[in-house]
Amino acid sequence: MLDDSVKSTLMLKDWPADDRPREKLLQQGPQALTDAELLAIFLRTGVRGCHVVDLARQLLQSFGSIGAIFQSEHDDFCARNGLGTAKYVQLQACLEMSKRCLAEQLQQQTVLTSSHATREYLLAQLRFETREIFCLLYLDNQHQVIKFERLFFGTIDAAAVYPRVVIEQALKYQAGAVILAHNHPSGVAQASIADKQITDKLVQALQLIDIRVLDHIIVAGHQCYSFAEHGEIIATN
Repeated sequence: MLDDSVKSTLMLKDWPADDRPREKLLQQGPQALTDAELLAIFLRTGVRGCHVVDLARQLLQSFGSIGAIFQSEHDDFCARNGLGTAKYVQLQACLEMSKRCLAEQLQQQTVLTSSHATREYLLAQLRFETREIFCLLYLDNQHQVIKFERLFFGTIDAAAVYPRVVIEQALKYQAGAVILAHNHPSGVAQASIADKQITDKLVQALQLIDIRVLDHIIVAGHQCYSFAEHGEIIATN
């Protein structure tokens, strides 16, 4: 395996096969690749005087992280060396495909016995959002997923989330239970006083129509905060 300083002086085709991102992925699996190597496979080609892996490293340093690249606006993305509208469209398509794949996996499993799949799905849906979004997972009486829906946008507090709308939508989809979810773009994986207040309000409102709130999950960066795990929601069967 060549040292990175040596690699930067060579064309990618001159690297040992085990060091090239595509061959490495095929031999060791995608989890073995660095962020730069994964991004290099997506980019496919470098620019004059800079092979694709070095370009990927430069972009990661410029943006700050893989997540920041996914979050970037079209104009900011296209302003970077080696990027453009075609790459932006491809990246957004990749992100949406991953969300839909996780949605399919979630709908094939029982939520209460697959909390990991639920969290992964909610992370994929919400962790790259730059504004707060309040969502619901509607479940049937066997706790299979009926639908995921984004209901409210902006700062989440008692004034921004309307129980009447939540009740109307839950009845519309004939839900037997729900999981509440929203994100904290700040990255703080803690429940605020406003979060707790609106959760209590929704639990009480939904109890009146015999719909159980199984959990309220807050997505903050790569972390999740579960009301149920912290004893702040007790779901009844």
